[in-house]
Amino acid sequence: MNINDIKKVCVVGAGNMGHQISLLAAISGYKVSCTDISKEQLQKAEQFSIKYIQGRVKKGKLNEEDAKKALNNISFTNDMQEAAKDADFVIEAATEKLELKRKIFKQLDEIAPAHAILATNSSTLVSSLVADATERPDKVCNMHFFNPALVMKCVEVVKGSHVSKETAEVTMELCRRLKKEPVLLYKEIEGFLVNRILAAINKEAMFLLETGVATAEGIDSAVVNALGHPMGPFRLLDLTGIDLLYHISNESYKKTGDPERRPSPIIVEKYVKGEWGEKTGKGFYEYKK
Repeated sequence: MNINDIKKVCVVGAGNMGHQISLLAAISGYKVSCTDISKEQLQKAEQFSIKYIQGRVKKGKLNEEDAKKALNNISFTNDMQEAAKDADFVIEAATEKLELKRKIFKQLDEIAPAHAILATNSSTLVSSLVADATERPDKVCNMHFFNPALVMKCVEVVKGSHVSKETAEVTMELCRRLKKEPVLLYKEIEGFLVNRILAAINKEAMFLLETGVATAEGIDSAVVNALGHPMGPFRLLDLTGIDLLYHISNESYKKTGDPERRPSPIIVEKYVKGEWGEKTGKGFYEYKK
């Protein structure tokens, strides 16, 4: 298969990442079917798509004709069979839980055409952990977008030892056609590139907060104004979701048994309280809904 064979994209998961990836592909000219088990999540995703497209038109970033095409390109369904049965490329963007992802990939392998590439948007779990749930491990890879997917340019594509050269090349080219700047990793490593670097920053920032050296606001200010980052680690955690870090840390701890991998007490407390960041109106900062 080559890049020109990709006509339809299926995105599994209509959450914050999934609905943005879906809309990105639709704007780029692909037919897209976004699927989720939650009808409420699908409704939110559809409403977001309409509002976003209308906003781009008002700002002069998109003309009326292209806006209409983009909205016509995208559909939402809670029927995975319907969404994936004729897809040429599938991107899974479900919750960061290995058991769930393995179940999804097994289903996708049975539903999607034999030529289809099955990619996971996981930010930490390498694709070899789900590839053996399918009969096409050579067509299973990581394709990790960053939040917000409609804005962030980088996409990490991971070519594990099970991934064919063709799969990696097609996935890289698809990223470029979505107007992204893909980076190819030649081997699997937990956390990939960016999140490994971020993890080191977050660990030190959390230590400084927990030991009372500075406030979250103070640490964020220092990182922005001294290091030139667009936002500090705590503001970024609010954006990406404290619940996501909680689940990722627990998965890492379960896998390694290393107590250093457990979520910090502050993250556990905020997860239990439902203070997950922007999505809930409160994290390290408070947000107006």
